[in-house]
Amino acid sequence: MTKAMGEATTDRNAEKAENVATMADAQAGAEAVKSALVVLREFYSAQSTGFLQQVPEMKSYGGMQSAKGGIVGMLEVIVSDFVRLNAQTKSAEIQAAAEYDSFSRDAKADKIAKHKLEVKTKLEKDQTEFDKSNAEKMLKGVDEELSKANAYFDQLKPECIEIKVSFEDRVAARKQEIQALKDAYAMLDQKTVE
Repeated sequence: MTKAMGEATTDRNAEKAENVATMADAQAGAEAVKSALVVLREFYSAQSTGFLQQVPEMKSYGGMQSAKGGIVGMLEVIVSDFVRLNAQTKSAEIQAAAEYDSFSRDAKADKIAKHKLEVKTKLEKDQTEFDKSNAEKMLKGVDEELSKANAYFDQLKPECIEIKVSFEDRVAARKQEIQALKDAYAMLDQKTVE
């Protein structure tokens, strides 16, 4: 964005310099042709006596009176061309300046927005990295606790889960336990009756 703004400024300055030079040339040209027109009109005017010749025998020269309209008309067209060129260049300069100003405003706003987004993104990245670091520390602690719990489980496993008695032996032991409970209940029943 900075490079584009720099290039636009360089191009705009060159364009402005060219337009200013063109307007100055057009204005100077118009003034010069207007001055020439004044001289020609005076020369061709009816009141003009014309150029007097140095040689007395020759009569004074009054110019080509029949062609005076063509030359004056042509110079008037040239003046109008200079005036039109000046006006067109001035209009183009105003439009180019407005477009450049609009581009500059938009580019500056875009640059500010991108800078803010960059700062926000960096802050989010830093926060994410911080959170990740904390999560990794917590994971390491949880892994240590899990490995300790698994080691303790491995110690308890043989005592609680691994049964070395067959199913039939367990059923017989359970039946004996139930019979013993029934006998104990019967004894308690007899003592309460007595």
